Amino acid sequence: MYIAEQVRGIATRARQASIAMAKLPSAAKDSLLCAMAGALVDATDKLIAENAKDLAAGSEKGLSAAMLDRLMLDRSRIKGMADALLEVAALQDPVGGVDRMWQRPNGLQVGKMRIPLGVIGIIYESRPNVTADAAALCLKAGNAIILRGGSEAIHSNRAIAGLLRDEMRKAGIPEDALTLIPFTEREGVLELLKQEESIDLIIPRGGESLIRFVVENSRIPVIKHYKGVCHIFVDAGADIPMAGKIVVNSKTQRPGVCNALETLLVHKDIAESFIPRIGDALKALKVEIRGDETVCTILNDALTATEEDWDAEYLDLILSVRVVDGIDDAIDHINRYGSLHTEAIITNDYLNSQRFIREVNSSTVLVNASTRFADGGQLGLGAEIGISTTKLHSFGPMGLEDLTTTKFIVYGSGQVRE
Repeated sequence: MYIAEQVRGIATRARQASIAMAKLPSAAKDSLLCAMAGALVDATDKLIAENAKDLAAGSEKGLSAAMLDRLMLDRSRIKGMADALLEVAALQDPVGGVDRMWQRPNGLQVGKMRIPLGVIGIIYESRPNVTADAAALCLKAGNAIILRGGSEAIHSNRAIAGLLRDEMRKAGIPEDALTLIPFTEREGVLELLKQEESIDLIIPRGGESLIRFVVENSRIPVIKHYKGVCHIFVDAGADIPMAGKIVVNSKTQRPGVCNALETLLVHKDIAESFIPRIGDALKALKVEIRGDETVCTILNDALTATEEDWDAEYLDLILSVRVVDGIDDAIDHINRYGSLHTEAIITNDYLNSQRFIREVNSSTVLVNASTRFADGGQLGLGAEIGISTTKLHSFGPMGLEDLTTTKFIVYGSGQVRE
C-alpha cells in the first residue's frame, strides 16, 4: 500500500508540474539543460563511485558482459551524457511552433500548433545514461517526466536524477517535473501503469520481456519496440572492403544494443569471395557465425542456423548469415523475420538502393552505412528518448519533436456556422 500511495503522489505532483513546464520559456529550459550538463561533469567521480556499486552487484548476480557494458559509466560516457544535454539545449524548441496554416472559404485561418504531451513515464533497464537523455528531451519539450530504472542501475540512476533535480531547484523550476521512482519493487511499475489520469504516455526501454510486460499491464498509451532484429544485405557488385568494414562495425562495436546487426544476407554471386573474408574478420573478434547450408559449406567452423536464428535478437557476439538469390529474396527475408527496426543495404546499384528504401518496411533504412547509426543522436535529433516500431504517433528514433503533439488553432473575424 505504501508503494502504491507513493506512486500516485508522484504522478499527481508531476501532472501539476507539467502545467508549469508547458509555460516555461525556451531560454529558461536551455539554461537549465546547460547547468545540468555542467553538474554531471563536475560530479564525474561521484557518479563513477555510485556506478561501481551497481557494477559490483551486477557481477555478483551474473549479468552478461553485454549487460555490464550497458550498465557501465566511465569518464567518456559521463561526458557523453553532458554533451547530449548541451545538444538538446541547442536544438530549436518545438513548443509553440505552427506547422502550417491554411485558409478556409469562409475566411477562417486554420493551423496546427505544437504543444507538450504532458507527463511521460519512462520504464527502462540497465543504461543509466537514459536518466539524463530522457530528462533532457522531455523537459525541453515542455513535459514532466517520471523515470523508473531497473534495480541493476539504482545507485547510478539515483545519483544522476539527484543532480538534475538540484539544478531544477536552483533555477526555481518545479522539481516534481523530474522524478525517479525510488524503489525497485515491481509493484511500483504496476501502479505507475494505472495512472492514466495523470500520465499521458509510457515509453519502455529494455528487453522484450520488459516491454511486453508494460504493454500487457498499461492503461496508458505505450510507445514501444519489442526487439531489434537488424539486417544488412550485401548486394552483388558491392564495394567489398566497405561492406566488410560496415558489417564488422554493425555487429561488434556494441553488440548488446538494439541497433546492432543480427542477420547478414549475402548475394549468391559474391558469396564465395565475401563470406570467407568477413568470416575471418569476425572470427578474429570472437563472433560466432550461424549459417545456412551454403554458408556452412564455405565456412567449415560455422554452426548450422535453425529457424529460430532468423528472428533472434542475440545482443551478443553471434551473427546469423544467409546467402540469398538477390534483392527480392533479401527483402522477402527481412519483411518476414525483421522487427521493423533497422536494415541496411551495401550496394553500388542505385536502383537497388532505392528499391530497398521503398520496399523494406522498417523504421530506419540505410544505404552503405552501419546499422549503428539508427540512433537519435547520430541522426541529428539530439539525445533520443527511444526507438518506436509502432507507427502511432512516431516511427523510428524519437527525438524532441516526437515528445510533442499538435492542437488546432483557428483565427476568425466573426464567422458563425450556418
